[in-house]
Amino acid sequence: MGRVPRPDRGALSRRITPVRHRRSPEAVGGRALAALLLPWLLLLLAGLAGRAMAADAVEPPAAVTRIAPGVYMLAGSGGEVEPANRGRIGNAGFIVGPQGVVAIDSGTSYRHGQALLAAIARTTDQPIKLLLLTQTKQEFLFGALAFQERGIPVRMHRLASRLMAARCETCLKNLKRTLGEEEMRGTAIVKPEQEFDESHGLELIGRPLQVIFLGHSSGPGDVALLDAESGVLFAGGLVENRRIPDLLDSDVAGWQKALVALGRQPVRQIVPGHGPVAAPAAIADNARYLGALQARLLELLGAGTALSEVADAATLPAFGDWDQVESTHRRNATILFVRLEREQLFK
Repeated sequence: MGRVPRPDRGALSRRITPVRHRRSPEAVGGRALAALLLPWLLLLLAGLAGRAMAADAVEPPAAVTRIAPGVYMLAGSGGEVEPANRGRIGNAGFIVGPQGVVAIDSGTSYRHGQALLAAIARTTDQPIKLLLLTQTKQEFLFGALAFQERGIPVRMHRLASRLMAARCETCLKNLKRTLGEEEMRGTAIVKPEQEFDESHGLELIGRPLQVIFLGHSSGPGDVALLDAESGVLFAGGLVENRRIPDLLDSDVAGWQKALVALGRQPVRQIVPGHGPVAAPAAIADNARYLGALQARLLELLGAGTALSEVADAATLPAFGDWDQVESTHRRNATILFVRLEREQLFK
């Protein structure tokens, strides 16, 4: 039998060496493109994840104070808007009836609005039927978007709504500078779904409520809300409790008349724009301040006092311990002095 010839090892190794396929130009280009786009894709995914986290973040609910059966206040801190208080200086509230809830004012930011909504949800499972905005000061307006996103309509006097649209973009920019972009994230100016011109009743929640408009007073469209069942008045900008009223948008004579009219209402307790819950006597306290300031400024005007000296000369010791006496009061004195001077010039 003949010998079987041994295989050529070199030839064998050449036969089992893996074949390296040449990549097509299309494959090379596709991989290069994927490598180029990958970092941008990762950044995009990270950004989407961050937005989702921000959207899912739950703002802790605000503290709730029960004023009367079914009537609640969400207290502001008072003082000036600053990072330490997150700008949450004004009061808000809500009234619960057998058929739903009416919320009053919405806070300083979208996040503040979320906190107010969380507080209402923690207190009652009744649906919120309406958000009433009582005035155009920034600490009462800018949480409204959080309500609108839940399908809750916003109601506001037509004149206040126009003032908000005309100037609150500047207010929002100032708040972002003061409180920071993060605190004000998501905050925007809203357009009220419901505008009105006169006082009217609300029959939304099975509990009689009265929206009170008394003409141009603390502001051109400032309103109050009276709960007839409890006698609690949410006074908005019309009444402050031991805080200097702000005259910037006011008609002082109209405000005095409005306070007289409020004093005739069946009010038992007042939730002021700022400060703790007050007795009805707070209405007269605000009227006394307005009257005392005007009387003092007329004295200064008669004495020929220069405008630059008015803020220092217009001190009112009876109100010296009120919140914002060193800021709002001094500005009030200058504003009202100029108005009185103009009235005398054109009389």
